[in-house]
Amino acid sequence: MSKNRRNGSRGHQAHGHQKRRPPAAKTLREPAIFAKDSGTDSEVPHDKVTLAQARRGTPAHRPVRVYADGIFDLFHSGHARALMQAKNLFPNTCLIVGVCSDQLTLKYKGYTVMTEAERYEALIHCRYVDEVVRDAPWTITPEFLKKHRIDFVAHDDIPYTSAGSEDVYKHIKAAGMFVATQRTEGISTSDLITRIVRNYDVYVRRNLQRGYTARELNVGFINENKYRLQNQVDKMKEKVRTVEEKSKDLVHRVEEKSHDLILKWEEKSREFIGNFLELFGPDGPWHMIQERSGRVLQALSPYQSPHTSPSSSPTRGRSRSPPAL
Repeated sequence: MSKNRRNGSRGHQAHGHQKRRPPAAKTLREPAIFAKDSGTDSEVPHDKVTLAQARRGTPAHRPVRVYADGIFDLFHSGHARALMQAKNLFPNTCLIVGVCSDQLTLKYKGYTVMTEAERYEALIHCRYVDEVVRDAPWTITPEFLKKHRIDFVAHDDIPYTSAGSEDVYKHIKAAGMFVATQRTEGISTSDLITRIVRNYDVYVRRNLQRGYTARELNVGFINENKYRLQNQVDKMKEKVRTVEEKSKDLVHRVEEKSHDLILKWEEKSREFIGNFLELFGPDGPWHMIQERSGRVLQALSPYQSPHTSPSSSPTRGRSRSPPAL
């Protein structure tokens, strides 16, 4: 965990005297403790353990004390994952996390977003951390290791160039006290800050909407009015989009209803035509009734010969024979 994206730790106890408790007894309901300025006051002998002994597991009363340091600005999942790895390096581990102060960070790296008090507080509430060292040194000294009874130092294996050194952990590695963790790709404090800077206008406009003043956001008069105008334009666009969506939904519903009506009309039309043909068609009951009616009428009133037949043709007048004399 490099000093530009350092890991996390656990909750806060009083800054004054703190009652020590074995790491195994600590529950996740409590924050981690702050280390005393004088170092640990444990009465348990702290004989040096080898890496092999640490990996096999040490007695419950003698956890392996692993130290990880960093800045931990904008504490994120990359920090937490590195601390999780450090906590699980050995079967019985007490994880001590050193957090550099604002003054020291500004000297060697630059400004932070979070203050040191905020960064301390973030670390003591990380579930993997047992103890937090405030105002941790930039370069770890033998005196510091002895003061806090540190067995091993955890960090990613990439050389960390700083404070005029090609690798501030070089002497730790040479002493055989270094254990490597893996970085989490795709997340870092620098990446988060870059994202904020890239979307600066969006975040300023959002915070103006939420009630922050231009003074609090360090925004000038012209830019403030520009952002407020942009917010008004966005609100109008949103209203137009809402109206358009509602209109589209209404049109869609009307189209669906129209389609349903047309289908029902077609079904009813086919049913009506079928019923009509069934009733009035050549094989329908209406045609049969007409045929039967015709036969009845014909039986009651027989059909006569047409007037043009010879039997019914008028008798032509003939000249009568003169009477016999």
